[in-house]
Amino acid sequence: MNALILAGGLGTRLRPLTNYLPKPLIPLVGKPLVMHIIDSLPKEVDSVILAVSYMRDKLEEYFKENDVGRTIILVSEEEPLGTGGAIKNVSRYLDDTFIVMNGDVVCSLDINDMLKFHKTHGGIGSMSLWTVDDPSAFGVVGCKDSKIMTFQEKPKREEALSNLINAGTYIFEKEIFDYIPDGVVSIEKQVFPKILDKGMYGYEFNGYWVDCGTRANYITAQKILLNNGYAHVSTDAILEDNVKLTGQNLIKRAHLRNCNIGPNVYIEDDVLVSSNVTVSNSMLLRGSLIEEGSTIEGSVISQGCIVTKNSVVTDTISAKD
Repeated sequence: MNALILAGGLGTRLRPLTNYLPKPLIPLVGKPLVMHIIDSLPKEVDSVILAVSYMRDKLEEYFKENDVGRTIILVSEEEPLGTGGAIKNVSRYLDDTFIVMNGDVVCSLDINDMLKFHKTHGGIGSMSLWTVDDPSAFGVVGCKDSKIMTFQEKPKREEALSNLINAGTYIFEKEIFDYIPDGVVSIEKQVFPKILDKGMYGYEFNGYWVDCGTRANYITAQKILLNNGYAHVSTDAILEDNVKLTGQNLIKRAHLRNCNIGPNVYIEDDVLVSSNVTVSNSMLLRGSLIEEGSTIEGSVISQGCIVTKNSVVTDTISAKD
């Protein structure tokens, strides 16, 4: 079985971090975002296709240097093809039943269980569904006994059919290609409405679901993962002079001195945090320096950045000049 990850976005809402990293490689509690998705795939998935466009060379370098236990195939789009076009563009790599995943999403979806659901219902496709309070920013589905009956794209809140949204993971049979035209295609708008009578089913799940496409959601994803088993303080970390740790954090080979860390903080290797610094709900990436008296909240301090003495950094992604 093969899987496709849609990872062609530019990550503009995560700049300047994505000025030097493609979005699939942005760090999230110790590994790239894309590896959270790859690691969630069932064991029978032996090949993963990534539909990419931005900084393909960095992705090639990463997968050349890191054995992820599966064959990785990168397929470029010369121009954006939309979700449907991206799927059609890699059809030569996709077998009878295949998985498609949004490359921005971190979630608790059990894909093995979703596969069983798909095989039991026997339709042309299955879609993961997530419940939200306000569905107005999402694609909304109306279901009857798990069968999807209709779609709404970003309806007004009071006009929404339900609170169930398209959560970005699909399982398809190869017949789906008969309904995807060539060129730029939105599978949500142009394909799904045409295949409802072929059997499109919705798989609801619980736990967590985060689209990491914005700074706030990226930080939220970190918080969720830290509270679901990723928190750890490395034995290589140096903590001296009364370092106070609060809540769940992941601290790698860093040097911390007389500071307050947490909750929900990720600190990479070779970071130095000086005295009287407070960091919460943030990421300090490799080689960054946080000078005395600074406060960092809700922010990403990118690789090699220096936060100067007594700075206040809030709700920001910083990058080295």
